[in-house]
Amino acid sequence: MIDAQGFRANVGIILADHRNRLFWARRKGQSGWQFPQGGIQEHETPEQAMYRELAEEIGLGSEHVEILGNTRRWLRYHLPSRYRRHDLVPVCIGQKQKWYLLRFKGDDSAVRLDNSNMPEFESWDWVGFWQPVREVIYFKRRVYRRALTELGPLIFPGGLPEAGT
Repeated sequence: MIDAQGFRANVGIILADHRNRLFWARRKGQSGWQFPQGGIQEHETPEQAMYRELAEEIGLGSEHVEILGNTRRWLRYHLPSRYRRHDLVPVCIGQKQKWYLLRFKGDDSAVRLDNSNMPEFESWDWVGFWQPVREVIYFKRRVYRRALTELGPLIFPGGLPEAGT
């Protein structure tokens, strides 16, 4: 679903383990790493899309997670021109995302990267809180920082970790 401004509706998933490390996954056939994310389909709520993407991309169901919170507003980023598909109508200029912070309640063996016909990821790890902001592709960094800053206090009520962690 692309809105009138050219932004595709999307959900982002920040999955924290019991030690407040974050799930970080490497895209299949690429060197880039990112949080799980995906588009919202027509007649689907952001929460429904989040659960669908969670199952498709990393094989987890609602029994494996607890929703801790989500961003109050849509967070947007623009795609650089070279990443835009100019042959599509309407042209997608970027994404608007609702971000969810989830607590992982399962065992690591529950994670399945091969749960769909076209796997998104080929490997994953638990990483420090700010590592994703430093490593994600440059045009997503601002959105990642905003999502972590807004949702981070839900797992770090005494204050967010230092930026170097």
